[in-house]
Amino acid sequence: MAPLRWGIASAGRISNDFCAALSALPAENHKIVAVAARNLADAKSFAEKFEIPKFYEGYESLAKDDEIDIVYIGTLNHTHLDIDLMLLDGNKHILCEKPLTLNLKQTTKLLECAKEKNLLCVEAIWSRFFPSYQYLKKRIDDGDLGEIKEVDVSFGFDWTGEGSDRVTKKALGGGTVLDLGVYTIQVSLFALRDEPTSIKATGKLNDDEVDVETEVEIKFAKGGIAKIKTSCLKMLDNKAVIRGTKGSMTLHQVWCPTQVTDIDGTTKVFELPKHRLGDFNYPNSVGLSYEAEEIRKCFNAGLTECDVVTRKESLTISRIQDEIRRQIGVVYDADK
Repeated sequence: MAPLRWGIASAGRISNDFCAALSALPAENHKIVAVAARNLADAKSFAEKFEIPKFYEGYESLAKDDEIDIVYIGTLNHTHLDIDLMLLDGNKHILCEKPLTLNLKQTTKLLECAKEKNLLCVEAIWSRFFPSYQYLKKRIDDGDLGEIKEVDVSFGFDWTGEGSDRVTKKALGGGTVLDLGVYTIQVSLFALRDEPTSIKATGKLNDDEVDVETEVEIKFAKGGIAKIKTSCLKMLDNKAVIRGTKGSMTLHQVWCPTQVTDIDGTTKVFELPKHRLGDFNYPNSVGLSYEAEEIRKCFNAGLTECDVVTRKESLTISRIQDEIRRQIGVVYDADK
């Protein structure tokens, strides 16, 4: 079977980590065909680092390249919709970094387009593909935790120095709700498996009127509750505690966990794979290989949706994010 042929949109930090992670997978299954960036020199340097045969200035070239099956989008939040639509128009499948778009209106438009064209358009919530999440899923499926009643989760760093603009600037689609909150929302949905019925949110905004801290309580139809905290001002404990009627489990480093505290209090460790090329900017980024391999399986099976992160769930996440932002007063131009 031929390898899945990847295009890479952006030569930034997360794209670096994604390509390095792909080198942990068999070369006969994954091939990076081309990389595109806003600046040709950046694309060329990136291509040399990861032994990529083609490099482009601008993302339109990826849409026109017939040798590409799927494009990984690692660009800034505010660019996702336009780039994704252009790639779908070029008949390319998409794995797009979270947040999929800036709001529910954009997410709906994008996913309807993907559905009409019978193409994969998956929000790259890489956490879901980690063995630790799959282990938690099996525990819940088997009824070992009983009925899930609560998820208590936080995600926060001191993100006020160099490279903070993508979180702190409104024009870039900044704010912790989109950048960090997506992880806390998705794990809540992952564990509670229910529809939210009420959301109560408070937050602290910076001078650019985007949120730098939030506290959110989400209540669900069957009585479950999610308690969420985010911050780009300080380090939080960054774990998710999932409590059921029979016991609880904890995901440590909730966005990329290799350790789980099991129901009996013991620690279960999942070793990360080894990689061949490049180095990483973010913790446990070699785990991006888990989602890449699952996407390959979806592609080879002829699927247009990934059941690990479904279209419906991306819409629910966007809806929750919109409501949190509405309550704390974060409004993008795209909302108007």
